[in-house]
Amino acid sequence: MDSRKRPIPGKNQTGQQNNAARPVNNTAPRQHAVHKTPEELARTRVVPTVKGQNYRPAAQTGRPAVRRTQNDNLEFSVAQNSRTTARQNASPSVNGRPAAGRFEEKPIGVKILSGIGKALAFFLTFIIVLLIVLAVSFKMIASNSNPAAQEMFVTTLLETGQLKFLANMFASQEDIDRIVNANKSDTIDADVDTSLINIKGATGSVDISGGKTTPDVSDEPIVIEEIAGASYHATMMIVKDPSRVSVATIYPWREEGETLDQIAKSCGAIGAINGGIYNSYNNSGGMPYGVVVSNHEIQYNRPEDFEGLYLIGLTDEDILVVIDINGWSAAQVENTINEKKIRDAVTFQEEATDSNNHFVQLIINGEKRDLNGKAGSGLNPRTAIGQRADGTILMLVTDGRGKAGHLGASAADLIDIMDKYGAINAVNLDGGSSSCMYYNGDYLMTSVTFYYTNASWKLPLAFVVK
Repeated sequence: MDSRKRPIPGKNQTGQQNNAARPVNNTAPRQHAVHKTPEELARTRVVPTVKGQNYRPAAQTGRPAVRRTQNDNLEFSVAQNSRTTARQNASPSVNGRPAAGRFEEKPIGVKILSGIGKALAFFLTFIIVLLIVLAVSFKMIASNSNPAAQEMFVTTLLETGQLKFLANMFASQEDIDRIVNANKSDTIDADVDTSLINIKGATGSVDISGGKTTPDVSDEPIVIEEIAGASYHATMMIVKDPSRVSVATIYPWREEGETLDQIAKSCGAIGAINGGIYNSYNNSGGMPYGVVVSNHEIQYNRPEDFEGLYLIGLTDEDILVVIDINGWSAAQVENTINEKKIRDAVTFQEEATDSNNHFVQLIINGEKRDLNGKAGSGLNPRTAIGQRADGTILMLVTDGRGKAGHLGASAADLIDIMDKYGAINAVNLDGGSSSCMYYNGDYLMTSVTFYYTNASWKLPLAFVVK
């Protein structure tokens, strides 16, 4: 029987079921089995499916050719290329995006710590580079290749309280000794002539512009003046009535002092400047040095602790006195205070050594101090006090040490300012980071750049204006 005439399994054309066959779709055309020879099968382009992946014949992909077995079955040797391997090894994706968990995002805490670590690393690197640059700069300045710069560098550092070691670090001892000896200035060997001060009879003999003949016509009891210098900015407080100026302290002494505004407010003062030498180590400020007199009371009297001390104070007649007490005993100081009727006083130090470079006298009895060297000192923040012939008290404070871009004032600068403002007598007080001026509720001058921006160091005493 011809195989093409055999009945087709399933329902027949009349809809009857053929039990010997499988059901088929009557509406689809009938499919007849077609038998091909092995040679025809080999020539047929077959794309078999293996585990869900399509493979092309070896003739197209370069894979090994199809080989025929005894059972006429086809076997394929499939060598997956690198692209297929990459796809298989790739992470599964969802909607074209990498599956969650393959690339996990860092927790926020880890991100913060990482950011802090990077910031600290950058900051430390910056500090190290800055220190290296400063060290190289200091070494160049302190070298004797530029004598003027070296002199200013050494004299400035020897006036500081905490940075004196830098002079020895960057300059040789031989250079330091040479600079110190070259800048020693002779002091004025004379006591203050009180007859040159006529408080009751004077009506003002100098104006604030510096002229010495024009009368001071200002009626204000206290005048504040700004002064601009080449390397500093200064403020002058002019107090017409010298009786308003006195010394206020934190006595009894203790470890920690008070800021200038606190000292002023505690005694009802409207203005104040820092005064004499004291223990400024680590900004403790609770203990004075030398001699302290406040309202006729001797509150501290140890002149033998320091060399080159000068007593700076006001008498009962409101005259500013400057007395050399170098080498004196406490008893000698007490006798002089009683004899001269000194009501308020502090001390500062005159010394020019490889350890300190301090000066006191500026103008005595109208005579300006003759300085050795162009500046007579380094550049630093300064505090000074003086008196005119009419008794007016001059209180001066300058900035420095980088504040507002200023290095500070020298001894020559102070003499020049005090002379222009008509001072008959004037002296330098403790300067540097201690220099400050307070008036009417505000700080007019502060020289501290690393600790405070609108305050002072802690102090044991001050000249105040009530």
